[in-house]
Order: sequence, then C-alpha cells, then structure tokens
Amino acid sequence: MDCPSGTSLFKTDKGESIVEICNTQPVLLVFLRHFGCLFCKEALLDIAERREKYSEAGIRIIFVHMSDPELAEKYFNDYGLSGIDHVSDVAKELYNDFGLTRGKVSQLWGLQNLIRGAQLVSNPKIPFTLKTIGDGYQMPGVFVLYKSQILESFVHQMVSDRPEYDAMVSKFLK
Repeated sequence: MDCPSGTSLFKTDKGESIVEICNTQPVLLVFLRHFGCLFCKEALLDIAERREKYSEAGIRIIFVHMSDPELAEKYFNDYGLSGIDHVSDVAKELYNDFGLTRGKVSQLWGLQNLIRGAQLVSNPKIPFTLKTIGDGYQMPGVFVLYKSQILESFVHQMVSDRPEYDAMVSKFLK
C-alpha cells in the first residue's frame, strides 16, 4: 500500500522529509498518544532497547507526537532516545492520514488497559502521571515504510496493545 500523499509534507526535527528517508532506507514510524501515557512510555523503552540493533540493520526510527519539539526531546532523552528523529503533529494531520482515530472509552479505559496499566506502574522506569500532553483520546500506531510503501502496520485496538516491533521489521534485520 502506498504511503498517504500527505506524508511528503512532514519533515523530521532535522528537516528531512519522511518520504525522502523511506525511499532510501526502511523506516519504523511510531505514532505516540501523548507523553503522559504509560503505554507510550513503555513503547519508548521498547524502542530504546532495539535502537542499536535497528540502526545496524539500516532501519530509521521516527516518532510522531502531538507535542512541541523541545518537550519531545526532553522525553526522548529521559528514555534513552537522545537525537532520535521525530515529527511534531499537533494538528494530527499525519495521524489522520495513516487512519489513526480517536479512541472510544472502552479502548482507552477498558479492563484490559487498567490491568496492564497497573502492571506498568510497578516499573520504576514508567512513572505514573495524570498529565496529558496532546490528545488523550488519540490512538497510537506503528508502520514500517520503505520505497514510499507501507509494508507493515499495527493499529492499536486498545491503548495497551504492545506491537511486536522485531516481527514488523524482521525482513530488514540481519
């Protein structure tokens, strides 16, 4: 499936077009909900653990968030992702282009989410906060892009869903 046409309009914090990057190397495009979200913090830790392996395989990681770039940098630094590529999409245009919608109450606060959230709170690397930076109803998603094509997609059904990142990029891992 082709990347949405609006993708070419978005540039990373370093001024590079997402489409230009994915035409030369595979991209793991990770859409976050908001920086106060426990599951987004878990995603940041998961990606930080894989960053070196993905970089060695030529996979570029790009985060999409609804925050200002400076605040995003602080969060990325806190989770071991200093210098990671990211795109600020406060208006959620890119989220919409990739079909990521606002969640229903059951997707955000369902029993499965509450149980997983309670488990995460015990992890000292994932501090609990009620602070919401961005749209707290926005659903996350993960996409693998290459040559202006979407090769893999993971659209969360519940905010607590945990993508299998390695499986998504397996064809590029050495």
